[in-house]
Amino acid sequence: MAEKIMPHEDHDDLEKPSLDEHVEHTGEALWTDPRITTFTVEEQKKIVWRIDIRLVLTLGFLYMISLMDRTNLGAANIAGMATELKMNDKNNAYTVVSVVFFLPYAFFQPVATVVIREIGPRRFLAAIVLFWGATMIGFGFVKNWQTMAGLRVILGALEAGFYPGCIYLLSTWYPRYQLQKRNAVFYLIGSMASAFAGILAYGLMQLNGRAGLTGWRWIFIIEGVLTCVLGIFSYIMIVDFPELSPTSWNFLNEKEADFVVARIEHDRADIQVEPFHLGTYLRNGLDWKIWGFSMLYVLTTTNSYAIAYFLPIILRDGMGFDIAKAQCLVAPPYVAAAIVMFVQAYYGDKWHLRGPIIVFNAAMGILGLGLLGYTHNQALRYFGVFLATTACNANCPALVTYQANNVRGQWKRALTSATLIGGGAIGGIIGTTVFRAKDAPGYKPGILTCLIANALIIVITAALTLKFWRANNRVRAGGKMIEGQAGFLYTY
Repeated sequence: MAEKIMPHEDHDDLEKPSLDEHVEHTGEALWTDPRITTFTVEEQKKIVWRIDIRLVLTLGFLYMISLMDRTNLGAANIAGMATELKMNDKNNAYTVVSVVFFLPYAFFQPVATVVIREIGPRRFLAAIVLFWGATMIGFGFVKNWQTMAGLRVILGALEAGFYPGCIYLLSTWYPRYQLQKRNAVFYLIGSMASAFAGILAYGLMQLNGRAGLTGWRWIFIIEGVLTCVLGIFSYIMIVDFPELSPTSWNFLNEKEADFVVARIEHDRADIQVEPFHLGTYLRNGLDWKIWGFSMLYVLTTTNSYAIAYFLPIILRDGMGFDIAKAQCLVAPPYVAAAIVMFVQAYYGDKWHLRGPIIVFNAAMGILGLGLLGYTHNQALRYFGVFLATTACNANCPALVTYQANNVRGQWKRALTSATLIGGGAIGGIIGTTVFRAKDAPGYKPGILTCLIANALIIVITAALTLKFWRANNRVRAGGKMIEGQAGFLYTY
């Protein structure tokens, strides 16, 4: 018979947390709770793996198509869209079409996290994916850039609930020190879209002339159809929140569901959802660390969106590569970013580290942008692309885990997810406006903006670390509780 889990054993994700860095008041309760000890170590791992497949992998593939759909403008632009729709330096149409996405994307996020809590993630996420896929198909038939801008507004409104909804849903299913690996895999799968979207776009461009449509239109049409298919499939795979009846999940039995709930109760004691009250929900915004997390995400997504939207253009206009090479050379830096973000996530969870990883990535971003913007050797500049791309993309899962680890309560968690990803929308607006066509080929204002953003990440993370360190010392000395929970300590 398989051996039952014992307190002194080390079992990777299932290892016993340090009482100095975890929820101290639980003591040995976690390791004597019959809802947990009824399963062997191997059985526990199998339950967690089944959750990973249903949640992390499914959401990751949806995020992949989401990133592909919102950032394929760069590929379409150099494939002939700008010429056909009369986008030029005078009307600045490409920047307008890029930016208008982020206005509804930011505005609707707080509302979306309330809606997903009320109607359930499976119905909500599957529906918005299906609808934005249909919108993407429409992109392939527009006659002018103004119509495309209008469709981008609709796309922003539909996608507003997706990313914060996914981050919120993941944070409700996993203990704090198993979360960054899951966030990293979710983001890693999504990053593959950025890595290979250029190659896919180049392939779809070869359909030029089929059915009387130019190649850039096929990029939107085929990717839109793929989005609709994944939206339908996601309704089967996505599961609802862990405190709901397991009959709504159809992949865990009652005892396995109790195991999931018990882990969250011992980790942060916020499994139960209080009734929604608008005033209470908004009062969570009085906690200034929420806005610190949001600002960090503004700054890192300023970099990530700038690179996603403009890297093919920089490679073509700024570094002199032809269209085929510009599309394909986007991939290797994103592959490197995926490897780095997962390694960081593994050790971040293992060592309970968040802030130092974020600071390291920001410093790497400064170095990479410096090489890209202020050297003339093409090999060095492309190496700078690797560093800058890795830095901002690896910081995204690190930051969403950083905020999830340091808040309690379902509605506060929902608001924090919304403000964080809403900050990402603001970063998107900045990132898509600082790289201007008139600044080619050096794009110095855009490079400088991203450099400053990385420097500010280091400053804000240092300020939060100081706050968290002082608060933890206060709790250890018997002072005021953190987040209203005895023994709860910040992770930094």
